[in-house]
Amino acid sequence: MKQYKLLTPGPLTTTKTVKEEMLFDRCTWDSDYKEITQKIRRQLLDFAHASAEEYTVVLMQGSGTFAVESVMTTAISNEDKALIITNGAYGERIVKIADYIGLNFVQYAVEYNEYPNEASIRKLLAEDESITHIVMVHCETTTGILNPIDMISSVAQDYGKTLIIDAMSSFGGVEMNVPALGIDYLISSANKCIQGVPGFGFVIAKKEKLAACEGNARSLSLDLFDQWKEMNKDGKWRYTSPTHVVAAFSKAIDELIAEGGIASRQNRYTNNNKLLRERLAQAGFATYITEEKQSPIITSFIYPTEQFSFDSFYHFVKEKGFVIYPGKLTDADTFRIGNIGEIDEEDISDLCNIIEDYMGVRA
Repeated sequence: MKQYKLLTPGPLTTTKTVKEEMLFDRCTWDSDYKEITQKIRRQLLDFAHASAEEYTVVLMQGSGTFAVESVMTTAISNEDKALIITNGAYGERIVKIADYIGLNFVQYAVEYNEYPNEASIRKLLAEDESITHIVMVHCETTTGILNPIDMISSVAQDYGKTLIIDAMSSFGGVEMNVPALGIDYLISSANKCIQGVPGFGFVIAKKEKLAACEGNARSLSLDLFDQWKEMNKDGKWRYTSPTHVVAAFSKAIDELIAEGGIASRQNRYTNNNKLLRERLAQAGFATYITEEKQSPIITSFIYPTEQFSFDSFYHFVKEKGFVIYPGKLTDADTFRIGNIGEIDEEDISDLCNIIEDYMGVRA
């Protein structure tokens, strides 16, 4: 199979050394393996600028969506009501989860290329005092928009609401101080900005909030409270854990620290993204999201002409060594290019050269 680089929002291109960690078979009951789990939990707290006295980390088998659903089914009881803020497909997936598990909720939706409106949210909360939780996706990889987490944090604190943030595609690649933002539950995944491989998600949770959730879960496997209580004993997962993925993630964390931490990685991603948008603009591609709302994670580009064939474009680029993403919009023809993972400026420059060749505009 021909090797290529993934320009996607995860799974993404990983380092050779992260891959090599998966060559060794580990036992879930072994003390060395359980210590890897505990190491990961401690390091994730450090990345969040959170103390072990106030916050905890729970790892959950499955994709990022499994981790999101574990929070939704555990953190929100039958007596609670959630306000779910959406401007993309992943926020809408949270709505679908809420429907499936029978949560009481209200959805506040805005256009995919717009920020949620603070005044509208405050009005909703003022008019409906039964709302107890606010849920929002930070980086919507539907479009690449980076939602205003400072604003929603301020609103949640002003109204005393539990704040759940899906930071699947931002944590590890965008600096955030979880305690300062008053986030009660932050959710992310192994195969995103920390640059591990798919297989589990994680939740950084305020201990006081999670401790009050016993018995809420509508799922055995996704009971975040029970997973926490078991994992807190000595690092043992309740059910079979993805051992190879966990070891690879531990190595990915070490490499993030060696790179200079989240701030350094954010700089690399931001520079990649800036170069990508500038070069593709010169090649005739407009972006769906305006620059001030653009995340450093992934960018949606609008088809340059009605005759543009994404299938032809995709295979041309793949043959040259890069894989990109199709669009995820219904109101505009777009494709997406991610710039996270083991991707540097040279990779982005090479990609842009390939795209310029396809468009026939390379000097």
